[in-house]
Amino acid sequence: MSGPKTPIKASDLLVRALENEGVEYVFGLPGEENLDFVNSLRGSSIKLILTRHEQGAGFMAATYGRLTGKTGVCLATLGPGATNLVTPAAYAHLGAMPMLMITGQKPIKQNKQGQFQIVDVVSLLRPITKMSHQIVNANTIPSLVREAFRLAEEERPGAVHLELPEDIAADMADTDQVFAPTHARRPSCDAQAVEQAVERIRAAKHPLLLIGAGANRKRVIAALEAFVEKTGIPFVNTQMGKGVIGGLSRLYLGTAVLSEGDYVHDAIAKADLIINAGHDVVEKPPFLMKHGGTEVIHVNFSPANVDDVYFPQLELIGDVSSSFVALTEKLEPIGAHGFEPYRKAVLDHISEGADDPRYPMIPQRIVADVRKVMPDDGIIALDNGIYKIWFARNYRTMQPNTVLLDNALATMGAGLSSAMMASMLYPDRNVMAICGDGGFMMNSQEMETAVRLGLNLVVLVLNDNSFGMIRWKQQLAGFPDWGLECGNPDFRAYANAFGASGHRVEATDDFVALVQSCFDAGGVHLVEVPVDYSENNRVLIDELHHHQKPGQ
Repeated sequence: MSGPKTPIKASDLLVRALENEGVEYVFGLPGEENLDFVNSLRGSSIKLILTRHEQGAGFMAATYGRLTGKTGVCLATLGPGATNLVTPAAYAHLGAMPMLMITGQKPIKQNKQGQFQIVDVVSLLRPITKMSHQIVNANTIPSLVREAFRLAEEERPGAVHLELPEDIAADMADTDQVFAPTHARRPSCDAQAVEQAVERIRAAKHPLLLIGAGANRKRVIAALEAFVEKTGIPFVNTQMGKGVIGGLSRLYLGTAVLSEGDYVHDAIAKADLIINAGHDVVEKPPFLMKHGGTEVIHVNFSPANVDDVYFPQLELIGDVSSSFVALTEKLEPIGAHGFEPYRKAVLDHISEGADDPRYPMIPQRIVADVRKVMPDDGIIALDNGIYKIWFARNYRTMQPNTVLLDNALATMGAGLSSAMMASMLYPDRNVMAICGDGGFMMNSQEMETAVRLGLNLVVLVLNDNSFGMIRWKQQLAGFPDWGLECGNPDFRAYANAFGASGHRVEATDDFVALVQSCFDAGGVHLVEVPVDYSENNRVLIDELHHHQKPGQ
């Protein structure tokens, strides 16, 4: 920070600091208290993306961070606008997505409106952010913005928050100078720990790699691919680790959606050593440790949080990509000895139902048909519902970050906005939002935003006229089927009213051709798919309970 000092309006200085950080977009719904900032944005290189709800803005900003590794920025006014960012804040916080929230506030030096709309937003957001701070002096804006971006992007990434009161935004700062962004390199793992890991991997007869959410980083992806290719060690992944290495790999053994009892857990049980890359405790445990059981090597940016079901015997702490580069250099080819029957069992199972002709469509057929219509680089963004389990288990990825799902906060209502962000970033790729009727209706107003932005997007709405996930859990718990059915609009007419194109699958065999025609036409399309969830209990409960392991 150097050079001549030139007085500048605080809101202009904030925009300059954001430009200095490389910000492309600010997503949001401004209010009266943001008008100085909005006017400053008007003359900047940053594009304001006006959404119809603050949740939509937050989910888009978080997904920008997830896909780019850079901080996504969203905007809300004070009070009700700011509180609408609580769910996106938790979404980014648990999902490790770098995001900056900027909220307004009444004047703090002289307020003539009492407590009207005033909530202590800074304290409200502090438990679900890495930083939550009110700007009380215009001169502190450059350092606060630099610190916010540093914290948002360093491991473990997450949400940060700055509150800009109305009177501070209109103040003059003494200088227009901002701080140059810096990018610190993470330290490498201790060499002795790497040697101990190499010894244990060499001594194992059936080593297995588990890929978690924390491994979904660009540099880590390349290092893991090289590790698997050289050693031949097979792998499984968690839901949020899905796609780090493609699901068509000959060493892919499946996705751990449940904590135990699935076909993939037979392979996990076969292992005598698990190399756990990027384990993140926000996900449901992909396996459960027990005393005297399989040993685990924890490879991550930070130490393990030890509990009753996770207590690794060896930890490689440091830059994950560097750790795997070091392991790859020291290890020779090992191979996937004994895992072939387990891989066959998983793949045979997830292919069942792919051609089932029933209508309404069953989840297995929907997953298979979506896979048929999506190219290798096509992106699906999943909202939250029972269908997410089916896609996580059955959908085979070709490239990283082509399955966007939330297995951290697991909030409903994020799927559409997440897909919209993917479409903005990758306008030449096929992008599909996959939502239940319940989750879609929570933020369906963002269809207007998608149309206004001229996006190319297919929104698949799986309709069972109920909150299907909870209804299924209700049945499993032995409660009466009550209180979770709902009505829906005519989804085709609803989409058309926004200026999108509405469609409905009327026969199972029509699905692929209909969706393909939507992608070919371009623009925003909604495709309603009546869904039959009767397979949930048969496959995910009864069949798994009685399934036989290979060799039995």
